[in-house]
Amino acid sequence: MASIVGSIYGGIAAYFGGVVDDVMMRIVEILLSVPYLLIVILISVVTDSKSLGTMLVALTLTGWCGIARIVRGQMLQLKSQEFVLAANALGVSPMKTILKHMIPNTMSLIIVAITFDIPGYIFSEAFLSYVGLGIQAPQTSWGALSTAAQQNFMFYPYQLLFPAIMIALTMLSFTLLRDGLRDALDPKQRK
Repeated sequence: MASIVGSIYGGIAAYFGGVVDDVMMRIVEILLSVPYLLIVILISVVTDSKSLGTMLVALTLTGWCGIARIVRGQMLQLKSQEFVLAANALGVSPMKTILKHMIPNTMSLIIVAITFDIPGYIFSEAFLSYVGLGIQAPQTSWGALSTAAQQNFMFYPYQLLFPAIMIALTMLSFTLLRDGLRDALDPKQRK
């Protein structure tokens, strides 16, 4: 969800440029300056809910900003390419040019950016569940399992060890996947 919003937002900012780009990127910088934990706490208090949906909304509110910046930078380069100029000369609408011509040409960059963000989202969910702001019983997550195991750590340390190892292995897996995708999808990296 964050990738779709960020791609469209960054594409619009890059395509129109000028004042539109300046205003849209200042909004992104403001959202990036607010810590996501503060947003999660505010949404939890306002909605009086500690569910998966609340956490997804909170993480999505700031999660799209990084992808918007990446897509904007790539699309500023694409904006002067011949196929975009040809679409403009043929009278294609700006939204169609962004969605049909520019975003598909940045998909490799977007896929790599998504794999950059996944370990962060996993750790954020585990941390929020661990401190009691994320998923609560009867639902479970690795952070909630770690919280439950903390009470019995003296007698059953493996209960905390297994969720921690799974969090670390999953984050490592996505980091290695990210490196592999970056090498495979970026022609400049190939030798």
